[in-house]
Amino acid sequence: MNDDSTHDHKPPYHVRVSDAKDRIYELRSLLSRANSAYYLGESQIMSDTEFDLLLKELEALEADHPQLHDPNSPTARVGGDPIPGFTTLPHAIPMLSIDNTYNEQEVRQWVERMHKGLGSSDAPSDDLFNATPSTTFTCEPKIDGVALSIRYEDGSFIRALTRGDGTQGDDVSHAIRTIRSVPLNLQSDDIPDEDIPAVLEVRGEVYIPLQEFIRINTEREEAGDDPFMNPRNACAGTIKNLDPKVAAARNLGFLAHGSGEISDPKFASGHAEFSSKIKRFGFDIGEHRTIESNADAIIGAIHRIDGIRHDLEYATDGVVIRVDSFEQQATLGFTSKSPRWCIAYKFPAERKTTRLLSVEHQVGKTGKITPRATLEPVNLAGTTVSHATLHNYGMIRTRDLHVGDTVEVEKAGEIIPQVIGVVLQDRPKDAERVLPPEHCPACDAPLEIEPLESRDDPTLETTRRCVNPECPAQVREKLVWFAGRKQMDIEGLGESTIDLIRGSEIPLNHFADIFNLHEHREQLVELDRMGEKKVENLIAGIEAAKSQGLARVLAGMGIRHIGTTTAKQLARRFKDIDDLRQAELWELMPTAVNTMSQAKREELTGSKGKLETTYETGLGADTAPVIFEYLHSDAARDAFDRLSACGVDLSSKDYQDAESIIDSPFAGKTIVITGTLERFGRTELSEQLESLGAKVTGSVSKSTDLLIAGEKAGSKLSKAQTLGIEVWDEAKLVQTLDSMKG
Repeated sequence: MNDDSTHDHKPPYHVRVSDAKDRIYELRSLLSRANSAYYLGESQIMSDTEFDLLLKELEALEADHPQLHDPNSPTARVGGDPIPGFTTLPHAIPMLSIDNTYNEQEVRQWVERMHKGLGSSDAPSDDLFNATPSTTFTCEPKIDGVALSIRYEDGSFIRALTRGDGTQGDDVSHAIRTIRSVPLNLQSDDIPDEDIPAVLEVRGEVYIPLQEFIRINTEREEAGDDPFMNPRNACAGTIKNLDPKVAAARNLGFLAHGSGEISDPKFASGHAEFSSKIKRFGFDIGEHRTIESNADAIIGAIHRIDGIRHDLEYATDGVVIRVDSFEQQATLGFTSKSPRWCIAYKFPAERKTTRLLSVEHQVGKTGKITPRATLEPVNLAGTTVSHATLHNYGMIRTRDLHVGDTVEVEKAGEIIPQVIGVVLQDRPKDAERVLPPEHCPACDAPLEIEPLESRDDPTLETTRRCVNPECPAQVREKLVWFAGRKQMDIEGLGESTIDLIRGSEIPLNHFADIFNLHEHREQLVELDRMGEKKVENLIAGIEAAKSQGLARVLAGMGIRHIGTTTAKQLARRFKDIDDLRQAELWELMPTAVNTMSQAKREELTGSKGKLETTYETGLGADTAPVIFEYLHSDAARDAFDRLSACGVDLSSKDYQDAESIIDSPFAGKTIVITGTLERFGRTELSEQLESLGAKVTGSVSKSTDLLIAGEKAGSKLSKAQTLGIEVWDEAKLVQTLDSMKG
């Protein structure tokens, strides 16, 4: 709020109210209206000074009367206490990604497909009796921020979820409540309650304003910290910080651009009307949205936005074009990844030339060697670029890179710098060809080379990998991964702490060393930036991690081909690490065995017929042998023995006895869940069905056995019906589950 003028008309907040409860409610209402007026661009009802004074009064009253706590109070904007961790929750409607194009001709072709798919025309007909239906498109800047879905129930802010994997995201409500352009209550004096849907999900982008980004980086540099690389990454890190005061201090913005679940289907007929209506609730919807009816007009809108985008307060990387009508959107439907009725035109990445000074060969946690270019610094898309990815050694060979070359550099999505070409005429005579390493640059071990299947040149490769499991470069990356939130979730053992400990005399070269850190408590306390409290929390986090179970341990060790999903599937099949290590090769890939020839199947299992399996491991004929070989290696035996000796629980928390689920109606079935269910959350139901032998996936295909459809099931239900897949409603699901209990 930047209007410091004095108003002739004084609102009722100048009247003192003796009743604290009434005063708190009055202040909350007034400050919410003032905040809304400011972000809607309306006439401000108070100055910054007045706003701050009233906010402090409200803070004091709420502190004196904690029984009147409201998480959606305007005081939430200043941030509260840090939260203990994130909760992952399902999206009521998936947050799909948008198809991209960098080509105007492809935009024209997309518009033509939309008209064809809808049987519409891009021009009005003179024949009123035979006119074809019209289609309009909205065009708006594509914000380079962090996608978010905010849910309101009965007008109150309930939660805000990140996009996550599209089906579920992290609850970051603690940070989003601090954003002043996000209304915490939709009610206001000039909006009737009946105009507010019982459930409303507003989707958009959280961003750091560019001037704010400059301020933050200036302060970080003055404090001796590394500056953030770009606004989007800084924003993502901000809302994922467990302390909401960090978000409050960085003045984040939120720009609404879409919808999720809406309980009232009559709320809006299309995107433009939806945007107009939520603006009344206090959302910032941007000022540069236009409605166009044909390809020429859309291309014109793209050029206009390109001309102004560098003057906007937020970073943009393109233009989002969508069919406006919700009814027409439903007709067009979705692919497995994206809506058909929406496309993003991406502005061509800025490209510059600079000199290649050297190539560094980096070793990752799986032993993969990645080449990285060191460049003569060049300003690119607003940041100074000194390094760029070279992807793999096949690409280096294809582009014939030499140290000393003048190279063309651009940012992929205006984020990741990459070398895309060489200016051959500028190559110096003494330039040296960039050659791939023959041995690991960290431990000098031999490398495994994965070829790239190419008829043109069979010698090209995709990856070089160090095969030494004790490689020191891999150890550091594996420790960081092992301690991560989705693996062992060891609070306090982040990347910087691992580097700090490894830089001391305290041994930290193996997973087991983590669980022996309590033996070095005094040394830990003496390390820079540690101290008693931090060490106490770290040791407590390590102790808690011992009981995570087999699936988390397997997912955290960085074993090739074992990610979170496969680790959990293995833990459902095998009751502990000994059971897993004693398994035959075919038991690691039962589904794949059934697709083999009879001779091969008999060779592996002794069975001439198809195997009766009630479980899935996620491993196939290519990946299972790699896992089998590792499980029987000396390195694996040593790793698991050392972890067990430290008290790490290597039994499964997810084990399912095959005999106990053989009569389950869900055993061996591939199931998809869609729509809104009253009695189940998506994650909760998925885990329950998986415990009964099912495999739960996110998309409908010919291999789907059963679709469970709740309210507003949408396109997945239509596809399942087209494919003849069995469909259950929630009532039948509940009935079946209840009968199993009996």
